[in-house]
Amino acid sequence: MIFKQGRFSGFITPLSYLLDLLVINLFTNFLQINFQNPVQFYSYITIAWVILSFKNEFYDVYRYSKVIVVVRKLFTQFVFFFLILYAYIGFFKQPLMSRLALGQYFLLVFTGIVFLKILNFFLLHKYRERVKGNLRNVVVIGRSKKSNQLIEVFNERREFGFNFVAQFGPKDSDFELLKCFQFIVNNNIDEIYCSVSELKNEELTAFIDFADNNLKTLKFLPDNKNIFSKKLKFEYYDYLPILSLRNIPLHNSFNAIFKRLFDILFSLFVIFGILIWLGPLLALLISLESRGPVFFIQKRTGFDNNEFQCFKFRSMAVNENSDFQQAGKNDMRVTRIGRFIRKTSIDELPQFYNVLFGNMSVVGPRPHMLKHTDEYANRVDKYMLRHFVKPGITGLAQVRGYRGEIERDSDIQNRIKFDIFYVENWSFFLDLKIILETIVNALKGEEKAY
Repeated sequence: MIFKQGRFSGFITPLSYLLDLLVINLFTNFLQINFQNPVQFYSYITIAWVILSFKNEFYDVYRYSKVIVVVRKLFTQFVFFFLILYAYIGFFKQPLMSRLALGQYFLLVFTGIVFLKILNFFLLHKYRERVKGNLRNVVVIGRSKKSNQLIEVFNERREFGFNFVAQFGPKDSDFELLKCFQFIVNNNIDEIYCSVSELKNEELTAFIDFADNNLKTLKFLPDNKNIFSKKLKFEYYDYLPILSLRNIPLHNSFNAIFKRLFDILFSLFVIFGILIWLGPLLALLISLESRGPVFFIQKRTGFDNNEFQCFKFRSMAVNENSDFQQAGKNDMRVTRIGRFIRKTSIDELPQFYNVLFGNMSVVGPRPHMLKHTDEYANRVDKYMLRHFVKPGITGLAQVRGYRGEIERDSDIQNRIKFDIFYVENWSFFLDLKIILETIVNALKGEEKAY
């Protein structure tokens, strides 16, 4: 059955294991590490690598996994591998072992395996997309909105390697379980995706039994109850299983402290590296063009729905509507220097003081004006969930194109969807990705940065 799903999928992980083990063992020959017992060292790093890989799920990368997942696994794997590698010196009492050569060996292994891992990830994507290889045949049972969205994913994301074959509607007049099962068998279907909302309990049981008896992968679209669409946390109270509706990563003390340390270091870097010389220059240009303060200070809604003073370089002429009316396209209130600093997002730089003071984070949902918080809290479902974390200078919604003026209801609705996704799926690597995309967008200039 090794060929059943993906034709040669069963070989990918063992082959990756083998290549990585060859790298960590063969690269020792390129440097004068001076280990006294080669067999002992080879055994040590091989066993350590295998245990770490198992513990960190290093090779659990799926066809639908994102590149950020691969980067996170590489980071975790090599942090622990570094510690274990240097622990060898003390554990086996190796006074003659070269610490410098061992560090060079680590960098060499790191470079080699990162290259192989990323190359393998993208080559498989291109192979599935262009050569149409390593495919999995799939059928969808259901005609719900989520079912149709899933089919769109199968058809548009060809790099995932899913070959959509057919869709069955349980509520169709001609739907029959036996005919559906026969089609799945005759067409060598690998995976079945069922819409829970459209199947009766006995039909769900029939699909489970059929999949088990025919070695088919069965998956469900949890679209019958809103609770099942959440990222659930599974816990045991004694022997009783309990599901928590929402698990917010930044409510974990370690994650919160780590993010705060990063915010402090990053804000200090920007303040002393950029603002210390750019600030006086902008202050002069802003003052020369229009009367008023250099900084625009506005009350906005922050963490836990608390108000705070948000800093920006003033980009408009002083006006009475600044706390109630967003800047629009060709807004007459925006000054000439204001257009430039808004287009390049330079006007947001003083918010790094907010980050340093603890009101904001580098990355998070963008803080809204008090008026907008009151307005959207009543209009947009789950709007207030964005206040479970500190607001950010940039955020996932912004790098996905939902920044600036809100022209349609769909703008704020989509923005909140991305905000909630960020709140429920935060990771340090997601923050890094958003920061890099923000820098790129700022250099290119954004359509709605006006």
